[in-house]
Amino acid sequence: MARPSLSPQMTARIIDYIRERDLQRDDHLPSQALADAFRVSRGPVTAALRALEDLNIVRAEPNRGFFLAKSAQELVRFAAKTTAGDGEAEDETYFAIAEDRLSGKLADRVSENELMRLYGLTRSRLLVILHRIAEEGWIERLPGNGWAFRPLLTSRASYEQGYQFRAAIESQALLLPTFAVDRKAFVATREEQQWLLDGGYRRASRNELFRANAEFHEMLVACAHNDFFVDAVRRVNRLRRLIEYRITIDRSRLPQQCREHLRLLTLLEGGLRQEASEFLRVHIEGASAIKTPRVG
Repeated sequence: MARPSLSPQMTARIIDYIRERDLQRDDHLPSQALADAFRVSRGPVTAALRALEDLNIVRAEPNRGFFLAKSAQELVRFAAKTTAGDGEAEDETYFAIAEDRLSGKLADRVSENELMRLYGLTRSRLLVILHRIAEEGWIERLPGNGWAFRPLLTSRASYEQGYQFRAAIESQALLLPTFAVDRKAFVATREEQQWLLDGGYRRASRNELFRANAEFHEMLVACAHNDFFVDAVRRVNRLRRLIEYRITIDRSRLPQQCREHLRLLTLLEGGLRQEASEFLRVHIEGASAIKTPRVG
């Protein structure tokens, strides 16, 4: 079976929306309607529309919103020209940027021209990669053609502190009086974790592995219905992303991680929240004990 996708990139979702409805040039793309369709806030939708504006797929009109600059049929040709058959090259460049950022080769602020020269990219190809990175939260656009990298966990000490924080916050979230199992989310998550355990962990990209793990933990905390807890966990996950990319080159622990994730789901579905809380704390501390020595 195909691996379920819990949160596709917003730009891709908007492009799919355009294609499915066979929208034409100059058709209006209301931010609120898209947010309602995807069941998200307007913020990520607007950010994705800005990214599509950079790629000349949509255009912004003052006080009116966003409109299509390319029809659904033109988007098919655009994708064939700019992305088809080049996914591996895009991933290679993406991870080269990640590695250069971690190793300190890239400054806190960079220009598009500089990145185009360093990685041998056209501007359109570079923008696809930069907007992917921006959606993941470790870079942001500056006025003009500049980009600024956001803070990340780069030292062994900060990485270990992140795990200590997660162990405390996530285990406590399961005990909050507002905690309630999201049955639909549990089913989708169980399917994904089982897919990984059945061999998907060998085939999935580093990005997919990080996403699956991060979203598993964020889903559990979201069941507590406390935005402060969810925001805190998401922030730590964003900060640790690049170090995790390095560590997941070694995938030997992933089957055990999946089994522990499935055990957590079973405990919570059975109403054993105290036991699940303790199990989650040990699970996170165990991951830290294995991974932290590999940092640095």
